[in-house]
Amino acid sequence: MTSKGSTFNLTPLIRCLKVIMNVIEQGGRFRIGGELEVHRLAYGALHLLDVGPDAFGPPAPNVDPSAILRRVVELGIDLIDTADVYGPGTNELQISKALHPYPDRVTISTKGCLTRSRPGELTPHYDRGHIRSAVEGSLRRLKLEQIAVWTLHHVDPTTPIEDVVGTLADLRHEGKLRHIGLSKASTDQLARARAIAPISMVQNRYNVADRRDDAVLNYCEQHGIGFMAFFPLASGRFDRLRACVGDVAAQRGVSIQQIALAWLLQRSPVLIPIPGTRHFAELEDNVAACAIQLGVDEVAQINARYGDLPPIAADPSPIKPAEPPPTGASAR
Repeated sequence: MTSKGSTFNLTPLIRCLKVIMNVIEQGGRFRIGGELEVHRLAYGALHLLDVGPDAFGPPAPNVDPSAILRRVVELGIDLIDTADVYGPGTNELQISKALHPYPDRVTISTKGCLTRSRPGELTPHYDRGHIRSAVEGSLRRLKLEQIAVWTLHHVDPTTPIEDVVGTLADLRHEGKLRHIGLSKASTDQLARARAIAPISMVQNRYNVADRRDDAVLNYCEQHGIGFMAFFPLASGRFDRLRACVGDVAAQRGVSIQQIALAWLLQRSPVLIPIPGTRHFAELEDNVAACAIQLGVDEVAQINARYGDLPPIAADPSPIKPAEPPPTGASAR
């Protein structure tokens, strides 16, 4: 407290905020759809829940999600990713409770099309009615009039992507969506989707130890499409992450996670890592990666370590094949 008549000195606080913002700025910025500018280190909010592989579960115990999310914004992260299936619905509600009314610079990205068919199993739905209902449900829970980025949570190879994107194009025309994204998409699916409507974002698995979607990332860079990398810290495969970047991290005296994120930020100007955490220290450690500039020799060393790794086995997935649309229903 200050004595009567005294003035509180804001200079140290302002100086501290400038230092924080300078760190996140060093990670670079990206313009979604060529117009919506965000910092290139984002935040994945799923970790605020205690969930299994089907993303269903309650809020994480002993965690204050509002405090974490507000710290995310304080650190300069202005792109927060979630999905309607997380909880389900709980994660979107956590975000609106913590941050609504949203600061002008905060962008919320959400996903939809998956429902839980039974414990441990998710089913994608692509009919027009489900997608519209999913978008409108996210709008209500997030307390938004328009979703900045709405991403189809799973692209099914047996379902014509043109029909699904046609529905999203209609919702965009109505003003419910600003930008359309696709998750787990191939280059062929992206090209076909882009013939129907602009695709501003892709969300695929990618990290320094798992580069199976290099071709998709290169396609996105060529066409100015953002690439949100989920599992940027190789969730479930930390040994591979350590093998790639452990030596460089030890030489620099920083965490393995920082080097892994720094490599991603240097890999491509369209790449946006979305690490998630429920711990303040890990959150701040992730942001510190923005200030790391890897040297040419360090990148070569990391890439050489990656080349020595064995191939990655197919990923187990809780997502079952898509169900056909209801009889008489049209995807459009």
